[in-house]
Amino acid sequence: MSQATTAKSSWKAQNIFLMILGFIFFWPLGLAMLAYNIWGDEMREMFRDFKSRMNHHTGGSCCGSSRSHRGFAQTGNVAFDDYRKAEMERLEEERRKLETEKAEFEDFLVELRRVKDQEEFDRFMAARHNRKSSAPVEKEDDTSKKTPDA
Repeated sequence: MSQATTAKSSWKAQNIFLMILGFIFFWPLGLAMLAYNIWGDEMREMFRDFKSRMNHHTGGSCCGSSRSHRGFAQTGNVAFDDYRKAEMERLEEERRKLETEKAEFEDFLVELRRVKDQEEFDRFMAARHNRKSSAPVEKEDDTSKKTPDA
């Protein structure tokens, strides 16, 4: 990229103004704007090149993981492709079983918490009832002692 193209595209009045404001209010912003003005076009080209290499490497998908096992490219070896397909189906079935077991265990834990909470509540209510029934009635005793001796 030529110096004239870089000067024409990066050093605009608004970029310089934003850089100065960045230095005034928060110096790392001004520094970032200065770096953008100097290396902006080269950075865009570098990222574009990196992205195209990654797309070529992963076959157009973002990390290569968005494809399911049915979307794998054929290797050309029919026996291996059949083996891979069978293994992927077996693993998928295993994953489904694990998800089912996980859901059953979570239901068990919810029920266990409910039973524990019910026991604690029943114990609280029994203790509360025992306190009310065993509490001495002091008001009646106090009134009988306060009668005047005449």
